[in-house]
Amino acid sequence: MGALVVALVAWPSAPPASAAVSAGTYVVTNGGSGQCLDSGGGASGSQLTQASCGGSAGQRWTLAAVSGGFRITSAAGLCAGVRDDSTSAGKVVEQVACGSTGSQTWTLVESGGNHRVVNANGGKCLNTKDNSTASGAPVQTNSCDSAATKQWSFTTSGGGTPTTTTTTGGGGPTTTTTPPPGGGVGDGPWPGDTGSVHQTTTKNAGTFFDGGLKRYYGIGDGGQGESQDPMFVVANGGTIQNVIIDAPAGDGIHCEGSCTIRNVWWNDVGEDAATFKSASSSATYLVDGGGAKSGTDKVFQHNGAGTLTIRNFQVHSSGKLYRACGNCSTSYQRHVVLDGVTARSTKVLVGINTNWGDTARFSRVTVYGSTTVCEKYQGVPKGSEPKKIGEGADGKNCLYQPSDITQR
Repeated sequence: MGALVVALVAWPSAPPASAAVSAGTYVVTNGGSGQCLDSGGGASGSQLTQASCGGSAGQRWTLAAVSGGFRITSAAGLCAGVRDDSTSAGKVVEQVACGSTGSQTWTLVESGGNHRVVNANGGKCLNTKDNSTASGAPVQTNSCDSAATKQWSFTTSGGGTPTTTTTTGGGGPTTTTTPPPGGGVGDGPWPGDTGSVHQTTTKNAGTFFDGGLKRYYGIGDGGQGESQDPMFVVANGGTIQNVIIDAPAGDGIHCEGSCTIRNVWWNDVGEDAATFKSASSSATYLVDGGGAKSGTDKVFQHNGAGTLTIRNFQVHSSGKLYRACGNCSTSYQRHVVLDGVTARSTKVLVGINTNWGDTARFSRVTVYGSTTVCEKYQGVPKGSEPKKIGEGADGKNCLYQPSDITQR
């Protein structure tokens, strides 16, 4: 819980995010809606849509370099292309059998930290119909401009090639496609970095920062000492993504208000990986993908109010994944949601203060080794020490069923 530095260093803009996107497997997120590009199932001819990000195989896309750009392939082995090879605006983008047509070739043009996805055949951009931000909105081509819905971010998703198996039974041959491992359930491979940045002062990430999967390190002593400076400060409503944080990492990331932390990896958690600080009960924080190792005490510290969602995340060799502050200077009601989290060698997933009405909800959680799912505390004023008063599901504060937790 390091103190925020008084003066933040203004850094130059990050290098173009396009440097971080190469052949590989990604989740593709719309810049206007925060929803994920979805294949809509395995059938050839299915129009692509945007849908709430959930890590399904239909939201995993493999980029392969071809002449003039990339071929974008769904987990079903079908290619994203413009229907009828059209060069006009407003045409359906669908998944079809891969061929050599230009309508299946896409170039990525850096745009404000995201990318425009431009069809090589007609020069039109991947977009949602009528610039919609709604889940289920169809995806089509349209003239390229600065609309947020024409910008997309690419988050690594484990990689690999889908495995296709054909079996023969009484009803004839059946083909099953198994998506590659990683991406979606907090259990994928740990990424390597694309370079390193040594920083000794806090970086103001503003409302958007893409680190291009570079490794950032250099603040603090690498230990659990209180009041270390953060590596990054994210403004209210901001996003930080594609960052690897290594020791010494100070107090990690500070979210001053609602924020999104997407595809961020902590090779070694210092004081905390991230601290959430908004005083607003309506604040929403999202940790989407990524992982953390060696959080000796805790990984995520919730000092402010609001709701934190941690999804598709992995934690290794840590004390607690999440702690709602039990003795901060101001007492708030806090909520946390864990979905698609995998924990290895981690003592506790969540600690909350039931006397302040905190809640913790769990789904699709996988635990390796002995772990306490939900600890309950009695929050106290600053200067005192909170008292543990129980643990386990209770239908009121710690909310989960046995089927929500898989023990390995």
